[in-house]
Amino acid sequence: LCIVGKGPPSEPKKYDPTFKGPIYNRGCTDIVCCILFIICILGYVAVGILAWSQGDPRKVIYPTDSRGQFFLPSPFMTKPLLFYFNIMKCASPMVLLEFQCPTTQMCVEKCPDKFMTLLKAYANKEDFKYYKNFCKEGLEGLTVTQILSSGLCPAMLTPSKPFTRRCFPALGQKKGGEITVGNNSKFDDGEGNIRDAKDLVAGVKNATVVIEARQVAMKIFEDYTQSWYWILIGLVIAMLISLLFIVLLRFLAGIMVWVMIVMVILVIGYGIFHCSMEYVSLKSEAGSNVTLKDLGFQTDFSVYLHIRQTWLAFIIILAIVEVVIILLLIFLRNRILIAIALIKEASRAIGYVMSALFYPLFTFALLSIVIAYWAVTAVFLSTSNQPIYKVFNETACDHSRKICEPANFSTSSMKAECPDSKCLFAFYGGETVYHKYLIGLQFYNVFLFFWCANFVTALGQMTLAGAFASYYWALVKPDDMPAFPIFSSLGRSLRYHTGSLAFGSLILSIIQIIRVLLEYIDHKLQGTQNKCTKFLLCCLKCCFWCLEKFIKFINRNAYIMVAIYGKNFCTSAKDAFFLLMRNMIRVAVLDKVTDFLLFLGKLLIVGLVVVVGSYLIAHGFFSVYAMCVDTLFLCFLEDLERNDGSAERPYLMSDRLLKVLNKKNKPEPAE
Repeated sequence: LCIVGKGPPSEPKKYDPTFKGPIYNRGCTDIVCCILFIICILGYVAVGILAWSQGDPRKVIYPTDSRGQFFLPSPFMTKPLLFYFNIMKCASPMVLLEFQCPTTQMCVEKCPDKFMTLLKAYANKEDFKYYKNFCKEGLEGLTVTQILSSGLCPAMLTPSKPFTRRCFPALGQKKGGEITVGNNSKFDDGEGNIRDAKDLVAGVKNATVVIEARQVAMKIFEDYTQSWYWILIGLVIAMLISLLFIVLLRFLAGIMVWVMIVMVILVIGYGIFHCSMEYVSLKSEAGSNVTLKDLGFQTDFSVYLHIRQTWLAFIIILAIVEVVIILLLIFLRNRILIAIALIKEASRAIGYVMSALFYPLFTFALLSIVIAYWAVTAVFLSTSNQPIYKVFNETACDHSRKICEPANFSTSSMKAECPDSKCLFAFYGGETVYHKYLIGLQFYNVFLFFWCANFVTALGQMTLAGAFASYYWALVKPDDMPAFPIFSSLGRSLRYHTGSLAFGSLILSIIQIIRVLLEYIDHKLQGTQNKCTKFLLCCLKCCFWCLEKFIKFINRNAYIMVAIYGKNFCTSAKDAFFLLMRNMIRVAVLDKVTDFLLFLGKLLIVGLVVVVGSYLIAHGFFSVYAMCVDTLFLCFLEDLERNDGSAERPYLMSDRLLKVLNKKNKPEPAE
């Protein structure tokens, strides 16, 4: 809408003798979106405070029984393990949101080690004595039906093993891949049904997902504490190599680009040669002259490699690609030279704005705060449900299934009116407005996470763009540049353009949250066999992926224009888009050449030192470099449209770029 709005297409910029880079006399932009963003942030803080006051993360850290009591570590505990009455109920997706299985849980001394059902154990005194270890109190005089209806015992026991102080079925796997529990592939669920052991897998998986994540995190933390100094040395080396690579690009960018082009041509040439040899070698083979049309579709694709026509098709395709690349190289050689010159100029610009290399640390710190706030809020929201107890009874009772308090239930009017009733744990939840809208608050938490993360990234892009634009448009470098380009640009971005940053990041966040919802729907429909639905979802996911990439591209260039001219987001996005469209070939060449060189740099650094940390460091440094190239490129295009090289309108680009374009500034006439 910003690009194809009511206004006419953006016209090339006219010469302005007063323009000397980023405009300092500017006003606030996109104020409505700025106000909306501030209100949403205040609401986000309120949600966090509310979640922290209601939630209890101990539900994640420690096992919790059905009464909401925690298993805090203690050497005096006689029943240190948590036992689930029906682990299969843990397969509910709500387990991942509430960190609680919707089944009775209680403390036990040890996990069950044998198959047994309540119905069979009840008939044997010794078996029932063993079974009582996994039941609540008050079984005397009750029948099996009464015990099950009161929820005092599980309907079955399966061989289990303790894991993180919880009893989980002892699952195994036979050679053929069949799932077993206690070496059996079948079990009696206590309700007269014989079920497969694989039915237990989903419940165990959901019940252990949080536990396993915690165990992995603890393992990683332990490993890092033991080898932190080696990791630190590796990260320092990665930082030094990144700096060295950026410096070398100033001198070796041209060589690297031309070597890359020559290598691509040689590889395709070898492919043509190899296909030709295969085509000739099959000449005497029986059946090799069958046409692809006669052969038809084959599921075994290796069959096609024995047909001469297949290799002929490969030869034709590769030959066409080779010719196209050579023709592009001939006709676009000047564009490639411009891309190389801009890459070298970016290295020179970073030399004048060295503080830009350390700006990613600020972005990383802000993103860490955003991620930490989102994660903590999500955990507190997920653990803010309260244990709900309801009245359970066998005879008719007006209070059946009503909420009760176990602490004073024995003396309550409910107990007096229904003598055989009991106040038992029902589920984790709540009847307040807060508890009813927990899912909505989780959604709000995720959406604001995307918005804030995108805002921080956008702030970094606009800040770097303003700093590098001040370098490009400075007539005398560094005298005409601000003393602190990064701080000056950061101040302008926050003071005048918070609304524009919020606007661009809001558009991107809406698309990202739609992609998350599509992934969730796709996950829920995995078991369905409706091919039409799967195809539609696949198309939607692909379209929104492309849309996200396009919006990121538009936003990035819009922020550059906002940083230079101080206009609102829509106007800047429109100006940037039409400026790039007027120079489409240059954009394509520069984008691909830059992406390839920075990819080589990341690959080199990651291959030499600690993988994850070095990638983050390399990505941080090269993101600055990529932003520098993009900013200089837009300034370069503006320079070509604004100026003509005359004494009154001289080009402000470097002598290297002037030489590549075969242009020069005319000297001022002698007085």
